[in-house]
Amino acid sequence: TVGKLGVFNAQTSEVVCQYQVEIRQSFPKEGWVEEDPQEILQSVCECVEKVCEMLTHMNISTDLIKAIGVTNQRETTLVWDKETGLPLYNAIVWMDLRTQSTVDRLISKTPGGNKNHLKSQTGLPISTYFSAVKLRWLMDHIEEVAHAVDTHTAMFGTVDSWLVWCLTGGVDGGIHCTDVSNASRTLLFNINTLQWDLELCSFFEIPVEILPEVKSSSEIYGYLCLGDQSAALVGQMCLKDGQAKNTYGTGCFLLRNTGTKPVMSDHGLLTTVAYKLGPDRPACYALEGSVAIAGAVVRWLKDNMGIIQSSAEIEKLAASVGTSYGCYFVPAFSGLYAPYWEPNARGIICGLTQFTTRNHLAFAALEAVCFQTKEILDAMNQDSGVPLTQLQVDGGMTCNQLLMQLQADILCIPVVKPTMSETTALGAAMAAGSADGVSVWNINTEHSVTTERYQPQINPNETEFRYARWKKAVQKAMNWETAESGNGMVFTQKYIFLHTRLGVFLRDTMVVSGI
Repeated sequence: TVGKLGVFNAQTSEVVCQYQVEIRQSFPKEGWVEEDPQEILQSVCECVEKVCEMLTHMNISTDLIKAIGVTNQRETTLVWDKETGLPLYNAIVWMDLRTQSTVDRLISKTPGGNKNHLKSQTGLPISTYFSAVKLRWLMDHIEEVAHAVDTHTAMFGTVDSWLVWCLTGGVDGGIHCTDVSNASRTLLFNINTLQWDLELCSFFEIPVEILPEVKSSSEIYGYLCLGDQSAALVGQMCLKDGQAKNTYGTGCFLLRNTGTKPVMSDHGLLTTVAYKLGPDRPACYALEGSVAIAGAVVRWLKDNMGIIQSSAEIEKLAASVGTSYGCYFVPAFSGLYAPYWEPNARGIICGLTQFTTRNHLAFAALEAVCFQTKEILDAMNQDSGVPLTQLQVDGGMTCNQLLMQLQADILCIPVVKPTMSETTALGAAMAAGSADGVSVWNINTEHSVTTERYQPQINPNETEFRYARWKKAVQKAMNWETAESGNGMVFTQKYIFLHTRLGVFLRDTMVVSGI
């Protein structure tokens, strides 16, 4: 994980300066991913200090800073004590799998064991991905959390809530809040009423009193908040119905703006609140396709397999062969998210021959990211009825030119990448700067953005052949693992063991400057 802070010029949308700090992850058991809440907070404080020093060296007064916004991992879950100000457990990261038995128990409570039972209210399936399930696990398994809930001292939040509460006073009057884009990823928030839902809270047996107050994504209440993928949607200026962006980070997240009415998916996508740019403005919604493993597959090849020495090396290896030589890689390290929502799938590599080399595996890994994007784009086109004619992209992986060309070839539509890659940070800066009382950023004014455009270069028939083989490999990855009624996972064949240390999204904190 990376904590990052950037300063933006509100007139030009350009980055003035930026600083980032690595945040350690811990992996107590297979499938568990945690972070230290105090380290997350400290990373923000360090970034603020360093950026202020950088501005001073540039002869720019920090008095010109007009607003601060926060963009964060949306589903990562924290609980802390409001009297001591201390976290009661590590943050459980969005891709953590420990809650599968909790998910199974919750689904068994629904009529017909339907994982989509809450979808009309939340836009989401019951899955390990979302915060309410993680919070329920904490209440069931961590004595300190259960005690704090019983004694009414517990506070729940995603990373934005924790940071805002700490940075606005903590135990001395800190503001306990979140915004609609983060609240909509909890399974406790009704996306139709834009409020915490008492029926949903009752279903999960979670007291509503421990939840943060929900605000818009653009208003003054100390520090501004916007979920990372919603921020990227704003940063890409996808503010009209039908516009879409895809972010390539640890995971891959395709969001399509559906306007002021939520659209329920019939093809495995999520319905989420994209943003609400002011307390008196309407909420805007999005269809979202979430892929757990994108950039994380590159890290796996580097850290676990030793196939590459650096993340940048994968492009050179893959380009040297220009093909996977019939090899297909399904990186279902955390199960499969959209459009399948299959928690028992696991990673698989198919089509190996004696001629397969690490170069072919590198190509297959990049192709896997593109095939997963095609799956969710196809689902999105079916749900909307209006196919996308181009795909706007951002995120760390977009610096890989071969990946971007592969994506255009596999989608058979142009891929458009802004040369300024910090669109997630930019989106949160725009939301902060346009808030009433700040008003240094006109969010309705389109700034000139330089882009790179990748056109499809292969025959669509070849794309369909390769995609069909990929889909065949996906079916081989299904139902690989069974869950036990405990904290971990049990494998169907114990001699097959995959230990994967997974990365997570960038967490960005940004400053809007009026310079």
